[in-house]
Amino acid sequence: MARIVLADDGIVFDGRTPDVRPLGGVESSVVFLTEELARRGHHVTVYNVCEAPLDHNGVEWRPIKDGTPEVADLYIANRGDKLIPLVPKAKACVFWTHNPARYMLKWRYLSKLWRRRPVIVFIGEYAATTLPDWVPDGGRAVIPYGIPDMFRTAGPARDLPPPRAVFTSNPLRSLDWLLDLWGNHICFRVPDAQLHLFTGAATYGSVGDAKAPAMEAVLEKARALEGKGVTLRGPVPKSQLIEEFRQARVMLYRGDLNETFCLAVGEAQALGVPAIVQNLGSMSERVVDGETGFVADDDQAFADAAVRLLTDETAWRTQHAAALEKQRAWGWEQAARAFEDLTGKEMIG
Repeated sequence: MARIVLADDGIVFDGRTPDVRPLGGVESSVVFLTEELARRGHHVTVYNVCEAPLDHNGVEWRPIKDGTPEVADLYIANRGDKLIPLVPKAKACVFWTHNPARYMLKWRYLSKLWRRRPVIVFIGEYAATTLPDWVPDGGRAVIPYGIPDMFRTAGPARDLPPPRAVFTSNPLRSLDWLLDLWGNHICFRVPDAQLHLFTGAATYGSVGDAKAPAMEAVLEKARALEGKGVTLRGPVPKSQLIEEFRQARVMLYRGDLNETFCLAVGEAQALGVPAIVQNLGSMSERVVDGETGFVADDDQAFADAAVRLLTDETAWRTQHAAALEKQRAWGWEQAARAFEDLTGKEMIG
């Protein structure tokens, strides 16, 4: 059994949060990884901005303001530069980055990375390309997010869903673009089609509050398209999202250069929902082009692919089956094993 410590200084959450309200991908991944490590027999503590101490699903959650220990077998610093020096006597130290790594090209990061030399963990191949080779480290590794078991093992749609598309990402990640494409190039070609939007600021805690006005402008545009089949549903817990995916024909998401994994598309694919994306960020890592969806070259190709999957039952059934076959293999058990191996096994770079 290893003593594993993870530190995070972002938004307020703990291990119970995914059961009671929507939670962003990074925070959800902290919960899933630490619970899986605990299931594998390790002593796991998360020091973060939780409201009070909590022991939940085998993980100890403690307020980071009360201090962190000196010693651990594995210490995972999650994103923030101020976390890198903590747990100074850890046998192994990891810096877990979830975004394009250009934000690390600042002295406050570089100086701490130079002194500590942690293993830098990226969540995808695209993400790994965003950090120059000259940045100091103790090794580099790619460990994709695991797809939660609730999506990998849930029963998919039993029959052909209605012509319903879904969007489940951040409204500031090209939802404005998608609404224009839907209103001008998709909905009139499939008159009974619907676009359900499971999105909003509530998923992102205090970060969402700061960006709420910009998000609201996009959401207001969505409300104005109600007559064209657009329904703003708002963020929902993961358990409800599973049922919504069973009733969806396709996931529509353009992608974003800041998207280094896209858990939203990963979850949809695991439920057998084909996804249409463009080749931005990590999208080509989530969708097998022509098999579990389409990686569209341009806007017209995106719209054509959406119409096809909303109307062609044979195409949908083929891609639905392929998504179930290909997109359920990597879960948090596999990701946790990769973290366990970080004391010396294959690193990139």
